[in-house]
Amino acid sequence: MDITAGVTVAIVALPLALAFGISSGVSAAAGLVTAVVAGLVAAIFGGSNVQVSGPTGAMAVVLAPVVAVHGASTVPLLAIMAGAMLVLMGLFGLGRVVSLIPWTVVEGFTLGIAIIIFLQQVPMAFGTTATVGLNPALAAAEAIGQADWSIAWQTVLIVVITWLLIVLLPRIHPAIPASLLAVVVATVIVIAFSMATPRIGELPSALPAPSIPTFEMSSLSSLIGPAVSIALLAAIESLLSARVASRMADTGPYNPDRELSGQGLASIASGMFGGMPATGAIARTAVNVKTGARTRVSSIVHALLLLLVIYVGAQLVSTIPLAALAGVLMATAVRMVAPRTIKAVLRASRSDILIFFTTAAITVAFDLIVAVWIGIVVAAIVALKHVADQAGVRREELPGERVDGDERIALVRIDGAMFFGAAERLQREFDEFTGIEVVIIRLSHLGGLDSTGANALVEIIETFETRGVTVLIKGLQPRHRQMAGAFGVFSALRDERHAFDTLEDAVAHARSHIARGPWRDQTRKA
Repeated sequence: MDITAGVTVAIVALPLALAFGISSGVSAAAGLVTAVVAGLVAAIFGGSNVQVSGPTGAMAVVLAPVVAVHGASTVPLLAIMAGAMLVLMGLFGLGRVVSLIPWTVVEGFTLGIAIIIFLQQVPMAFGTTATVGLNPALAAAEAIGQADWSIAWQTVLIVVITWLLIVLLPRIHPAIPASLLAVVVATVIVIAFSMATPRIGELPSALPAPSIPTFEMSSLSSLIGPAVSIALLAAIESLLSARVASRMADTGPYNPDRELSGQGLASIASGMFGGMPATGAIARTAVNVKTGARTRVSSIVHALLLLLVIYVGAQLVSTIPLAALAGVLMATAVRMVAPRTIKAVLRASRSDILIFFTTAAITVAFDLIVAVWIGIVVAAIVALKHVADQAGVRREELPGERVDGDERIALVRIDGAMFFGAAERLQREFDEFTGIEVVIIRLSHLGGLDSTGANALVEIIETFETRGVTVLIKGLQPRHRQMAGAFGVFSALRDERHAFDTLEDAVAHARSHIARGPWRDQTRKA
């Protein structure tokens, strides 16, 4: 089954590797080399048994503006730099961090990437080239406006034929390699009718010799920012892909730290052979699992078959029309976000909708990594608000039979977390308690306490004591004692013995305090 899966994935990966290489602004050859070298190295050293790695749409989206500014010659060096960062991330155990990224951010990010991939293909679909560095939406509009329709009608026709075949062939039988057959049919049509459509062009008939890319130290600093973005994207995409694969079938657990290091080594190797940075490819990995892959053999077979294409089929591949690859990527982009995902988001809370579409919009308008960070920040703010909303002050009845004077005792419970997001509101709620002589603050339900919350608790105690109300605290958990002590919660009490472990003791002391009358000692112990 692993051999069959490897062959199937290679058939799926070939047109995608070529297309993503071109879409990134580098070359089809770079995409193919990356699929071979990075695919092989990641299969051996990665943390997943079934992950398929290579050039991806998200990486192409990140690389395109970098190539526009720094040139295609810097891409192999960027692959090595980003790869080294990934190896370090794996060694420092950062593989679990991706689990902290909210689902709405990931899906919004994916939608944004899909839109960019689609827009990037519009110039090729109309037989033109995009202006270097132009936003994909503006470049698409410019391509349509400046298209030479003596050629554009032919390229658009090829895109439509390719796309229709990709959509219709799987309906005949799911096992049909729709993308590859669509590209073959489109190529045959272009050759048979001598259509004047741009082709891939010459490809190398062998792997280049490995080498360290040449660079100048003065230009290295300007590449650090792009390298960090590439490393972060590779980490996010690879770990998400590995996690999805681990849930699709019983393929064994994946090691996220090893996955990061393995992907780092794959990008370093790819850069040494003149390729691009690589990541785990979700679509190809899914195909791998669905066709029966259970071990690393399938991913290795996929890489070796693509290597065979370089040595045997380079001349045939060079005749493929660019419009056919544009059609493949447009179809891929449309399928990246499932309709059920959009429906699920629209049925969710308003905050989830905001996070999803904000992340997608920023991805398209600005930068993928910026979009992820902003999405995480917005999600964190929403999560903090939710946590703050759960916090509250609730007055409870005193336990046991009611006795005279109980109306002058307030038993108050703090629920949730007392932190910077909720501290001020909790203080206002305490201000509403009047006409009492003793307040018992139950802290056993306190979910969290930060410095702001501890300081607010001190101010609450001091405010009550200034008004002549004795404060007793009950049930402060051991994990909160250090924070409370550091900010003077215990010293703020009239007597440090006013901190109790049980509710019974606190209530008994409060009742004895009321029984002693208003002439009780008001002095604060040092």
